Amino acid sequence: MYRFNHFNFNVFNLDKSLAFYREALGLSPVRTVDHDDFTLVFLGDGSGNFSLELTFIKNRTVPYDLGEGEYHLAFTTEDMAAARKKHEEMGVVVFVNEAMGIYFIADPDGYWIEIIPKK
Repeated sequence: MYRFNHFNFNVFNLDKSLAFYREALGLSPVRTVDHDDFTLVFLGDGSGNFSLELTFIKNRTVPYDLGEGEYHLAFTTEDMAAARKKHEEMGVVVFVNEAMGIYFIADPDGYWIEIIPKK
């Protein structure tokens, strides 16, 4: 039997990413693993064991190439109007699908995150 544990994004600027995930999605660090050449920060939403792992390679000098970015992480929200207003004020909304009632935001590295209303 398998259960979800975590999902990973490699980030170029750890402080900027931590601030984004805290402000945009209310995520906070639940565990940090620090090594000489990299740091792992696991972020949680307080609802369970699943976490988003941010990997920061300390000597990296160029941002990551995300290719075509044909993948995303998704979050549900109880208040779509308030969430979208906040994300629009942050300037991070990158795509809106009014017909489906969803939208996407992008983090500082360009990873897309889908925002879905709680059904």
